[in-house]
Amino acid sequence: MTTTDFDWVQLQHRAHQEFAARIAAIEDWDGPTPDTAWSVRDLVAHVVEEQQWVPHLLAGRSLEQARSSIDRLRDDLAGEWALYSLAATSAWQSTPRDARVQLSYDTVTVDEYLREQVADVTIHAWDLARAVGADETLDDELVRAVWSVFEPQKDTLEASGLFASPVPVGDDAPLQSRLLAITGRDDRR
Repeated sequence: MTTTDFDWVQLQHRAHQEFAARIAAIEDWDGPTPDTAWSVRDLVAHVVEEQQWVPHLLAGRSLEQARSSIDRLRDDLAGEWALYSLAATSAWQSTPRDARVQLSYDTVTVDEYLREQVADVTIHAWDLARAVGADETLDDELVRAVWSVFEPQKDTLEASGLFASPVPVGDDAPLQSRLLAITGRDDRR
């Protein structure tokens, strides 16, 4: 499957539901996550902050303009997630797919940015599930869609500095395990 085989706006909504379900399971905001540099609070704040950017960038603002428009997060990260998830979802639904968006590394189409965001939220939903002891099973269609984004880039993911070294898994491993593995995550206990 290729990235064009999916309804990415629908997948964005589903990825946000997956992340929200994991937020609802948080009991210890200071607990560890698979990324040893982040606590649960840090992980959730990261994903919320990514959503804060979406409406500003989709409105055609530059990075500098967006940066000056973003509010500092309040302590209620579950509430902040609800607020900024809704704002991002509304922005994705109302922006033409072929519009251009200025990101830190390039100017891309809305579609490219949307795929990147769906992938980020999906992978972090697993991270959060692992951190809080929630169900780690991700939606099958999300896994297939994010695989279609990451698999063609597997040789450059680690070099990007955003991911740890790939974890060796067999070609016969479940797709979710292979997806997590190419992003440096080991889903084995």
